Amino acid sequence: MMGLEAVGDLALHTILSKLEAEDSARAACVSKKLRASASEDSLWSHFCARDLDLSQPLDPHGNLTPSFKEGYQLWREAFHMYPWSLVKRVKKCWDKLRNWLTINFPEAESTLNKGASEDDIQELEKILKVKLPLPTRILYRFHDGQDFEDKHFQNSLVGCPLGIIGGYSFYNHLVTVYLLPLRQVISETKEITPKLDFPGRSKCVVVAASCTYSEKLFFLNCTSGQLYVGTRNLLDDGEMLPCVPNALISSVHDCSVDQQQDAMLLWLEEHGRRLENGIIKLRQEENFRSISQFPEESPLCSTAITNGVKVRASAVFVPEQATSQKYSFAYSIRMSLLPEGCIINGMTFSSCQLHWRHWIIRAKDVVIADVNGEAVVGQFEGAKGRPI
Repeated sequence: MMGLEAVGDLALHTILSKLEAEDSARAACVSKKLRASASEDSLWSHFCARDLDLSQPLDPHGNLTPSFKEGYQLWREAFHMYPWSLVKRVKKCWDKLRNWLTINFPEAESTLNKGASEDDIQELEKILKVKLPLPTRILYRFHDGQDFEDKHFQNSLVGCPLGIIGGYSFYNHLVTVYLLPLRQVISETKEITPKLDFPGRSKCVVVAASCTYSEKLFFLNCTSGQLYVGTRNLLDDGEMLPCVPNALISSVHDCSVDQQQDAMLLWLEEHGRRLENGIIKLRQEENFRSISQFPEESPLCSTAITNGVKVRASAVFVPEQATSQKYSFAYSIRMSLLPEGCIINGMTFSSCQLHWRHWIIRAKDVVIADVNGEAVVGQFEGAKGRPI
């Protein structure tokens, strides 16, 4: 103790900053000098930045606080019933998603609701007679799903394209998935699960769905923490497919251990990673745009450039049209000109037109379709540096 009393203020600040925030708070009880050092707001600014990625002293509702120390304390108090390491992880997940949405898709970011209260969550659990997994509870504490107030989209034949999970479109099939607010989790679960016939249905709640006219439903098993997506046989026999390997799910109700993770958190973390890394992006669809689940970066897609024309092919699994015995996929072919244009026989052209296409579709190296003919769906598309 005498040794620490002799340590300079800067060195003591450095030592305390290496500790966890609660350990620094405990150190403040040892001596007046440690109390002074552990109370410096610069130290708590460091803890807020490291643990919560905060550059300002904000409380969980986004309000400014008089100091970083007070802001940090308010965070700890608001989430005292949860493992702090899990709270930090969930906040990081939401921060990544919100940052991407704010920059690239602000109209979707604006649909995110404020966090639900503990009372809101307990009310859902009481009504549906379930216990939400810890990670999912904290996810809803940060944002209570999405709400769409734009009447233009509500009355649209397409539906709303602002689901933050996104989707895909092909022919007359359009899916855009959004996160349900708790009030809709209750209403959708009460409406849908009684129609399903499978063991354990009483422990499943609807947490995500398509907000466009093609239906797609996601169910969270509150006991196991697994997330399921309904297949084409959902209403006939309750058939669903898991979204995450079971081996990755752990300790979804145990506050006393580290590394709690359910499928909902893992699913959103992977989604945020794909958005951040440009694997999936926004796509313009006629008069609206939405997040497309068709991958645009290798190794999840294939790209080739010929004579200045870039062709990118990718596919997505379409569970709502599949069964456990027969899977269904949709594919996307995107073509665009490189900036230097199309070069043929040494001549450069600033535009090109699709006249003929030939797709060979394989599954496990077995050819299952050979598409060969003029144009695409009867349309002779053209492009000037933009994808078609």
